[in-house]
Amino acid sequence: MMSTSTLPHTAQTPAVTPGTAGTGFWRAPFSSRTFREVGYTFTSLLVAIVGFTFAVAMFSLSAGLAVTVIGLPVAAAMLAGARGLGTAERGRARRQLGLDVAAPAPVRRSPHSGRWSALTARLTDAAGWKALLFQILMFPWRVASFVLSLTFLVTGWAVALYPAYRWVFPRYVGWPGYPLYDYTSNGVHHHYYLTSPLQIGASSLLGLVIVFLTPQLVRALTNVDRAAVRGLLGK
Repeated sequence: MMSTSTLPHTAQTPAVTPGTAGTGFWRAPFSSRTFREVGYTFTSLLVAIVGFTFAVAMFSLSAGLAVTVIGLPVAAAMLAGARGLGTAERGRARRQLGLDVAAPAPVRRSPHSGRWSALTARLTDAAGWKALLFQILMFPWRVASFVLSLTFLVTGWAVALYPAYRWVFPRYVGWPGYPLYDYTSNGVHHHYYLTSPLQIGASSLLGLVIVFLTPQLVRALTNVDRAAVRGLLGK
């Protein structure tokens, strides 16, 4: 019989987290991965507001009560809450970004029992402080990610599909086409409308360029989130 040690070596294929496989450039605007990443940037705005508000409010409260003994349990509750928010963030990253990050080690308890030792362990919890820092640092970034993602997504499709709804302007608005500008200065009326087939086609082509570049932009934005989750919320 042939022993297992003499069997040919079979290369093990590493497991691939769902949603992390590469998507071609031309398929990216319509891929489920892009939809998940766009959804991540959109929902991150609300999550960032909640997390930032919690971090600032609890830190201010604990700092204000630092002159009393009450400030210590408030700070401990702040770090415990930050850990909980970090757990939720890792779950979001796993579902929507395909990023699986191991949770940090539990809070190390002192061998001496008692409330004071438990409180001290919580206050010296490095993972809790990093999770709190995550909520503060990521707030401005996630606001910017939301604005950029929404702007590029809406602008790209609106401009690309302009030939399909161009008829709305002359029929219902009284414009010959979409106005790039329309104003009066010193009694002179200045205006420019997209009306000719060449103008309509060029604008639609520009919109398509934005449509296909939007997934790359969103990917770059969410890569910052991936790095932050790994660096501040993992082991």
